[in-house]
Amino acid sequence: MHIITRKRLIEFTKKHPDCSSAIESWYRIVKRTDFNSFAELRQAFPGADKVDNLTVFNIGGNKARLIAAIHYNTRRIYIRHVLTHKEYDRGYWRK
Repeated sequence: MHIITRKRLIEFTKKHPDCSSAIESWYRIVKRTDFNSFAELRQAFPGADKVDNLTVFNIGGNKARLIAAIHYNTRRIYIRHVLTHKEYDRGYWRK
């Protein structure tokens, strides 16, 4: 899958270095796998959830949430937000 943009991951890990290895692991798995559907994605990431037209990943034992728009037909993942669990719960990302 083509990930747009890795910059958000890097910025988040600079602020939250304790999530660095979990974010990097997520990136490696997604980068080398072409998912054809949400069902296939759930095999690799059982904790992933659909929220409207976005996919929410629990990363680092629920320390972080990665919110992405996934276009399976073009093999692209658009990272919308990378948030701490507390930031995610506030719900500002839904606007």
